[in-house]
Amino acid sequence: MAEEQSRVIDLGYIEDCASWKLESRFFPSKAGGTPAWLDPFNLPDVILCDKCNKPCIFLCQVYAPIEELVSCFHRTIFVFLCKDTQCCEYNNSANFKVFRCQLPRKNNFYSFDPPIEEEDWKPNVTPELCRLCCVCGARGGSRCSKCKTASYCSKEHQIIDWKAGHKQRCSAGVVLEENEARKEMGFLLPQFEIVTESEDCVLVDETETNSDLKTEEERLREFQKMVQQGKAGTLQGDDSVDDELQKITSSEDKQFLKFSERIKKSPEQILRYERSGEPLWISSNNIPKEGDIPCCEYCGGQRQFEFQILPQMLNYLDLDNTEKSVDWGILAVYTCSKSCDGIPAYKQEFLWKQDVSS
Repeated sequence: MAEEQSRVIDLGYIEDCASWKLESRFFPSKAGGTPAWLDPFNLPDVILCDKCNKPCIFLCQVYAPIEELVSCFHRTIFVFLCKDTQCCEYNNSANFKVFRCQLPRKNNFYSFDPPIEEEDWKPNVTPELCRLCCVCGARGGSRCSKCKTASYCSKEHQIIDWKAGHKQRCSAGVVLEENEARKEMGFLLPQFEIVTESEDCVLVDETETNSDLKTEEERLREFQKMVQQGKAGTLQGDDSVDDELQKITSSEDKQFLKFSERIKKSPEQILRYERSGEPLWISSNNIPKEGDIPCCEYCGGQRQFEFQILPQMLNYLDLDNTEKSVDWGILAVYTCSKSCDGIPAYKQEFLWKQDVSS
């Protein structure tokens, strides 16, 4: 009988919710919109794409405290991306940035007691201690020279805001109107809450896994035959599965088969969290080898896998609706295994991008 080892993986799902629930005071996990900064004072400088050197925008954040570490009572991982499609390259993560921020339970910004999920609960618990870019929510290093109200992280975002109507309404008292104009422009990604639930799973030995893969290969051959006959709509026949999972690579790519078999049990998941675990790769190509994941640049410790973002997230964020778009197969986030403390408050971590084999 196969030797088994139980483990728990948290699955993330997209849900609509009231915008106030996604504010920093409630320690949210969220996708799209602007970041709900954990430390509202010591923000990172302008977050630039390594390809075009222009500002990135917010993709998502995951609230991931570590109970056994006092310094990590509150802990959030932030992911940013460059929306320029020219910066999206195959198996290249240069258009993404990841930051980790953490706080002890007793800190200068939040109540010692757990938040009460009510709209009027301590609305000023995290005052805006830094000027924020009114376009992307990052640190705003400059202000509009006329109204002295609107802040920007960069010249690029000031131009975007001017096109959204700020140039015509540049005066005090019209901030709300301008925010609506920015939303209509669609520069930021649609905003959602990320909710999680546990996935109970079992690790099996290689013999049993190979047996399962043989069955999967047989099913793939059946599917390809159905495609030739015009009878197949999805990889699982009549089952409803996310379109991203239909990008079949080849019958030899057993890793894709493992991925699709696992995901089909809960096809709406957009994120898988398993700190110190292993990613569920979508392809047998471009899996990191020893030495590919750099050590923490702050303490020198090893980085370990923390969570992965699945291609299903693309369907919710309006990133895959053009011929050339920002996309990915797997975004695997690696963080310092020690979750080291100290300055800077937002420490850059590492992301590995794996695309579907072509």
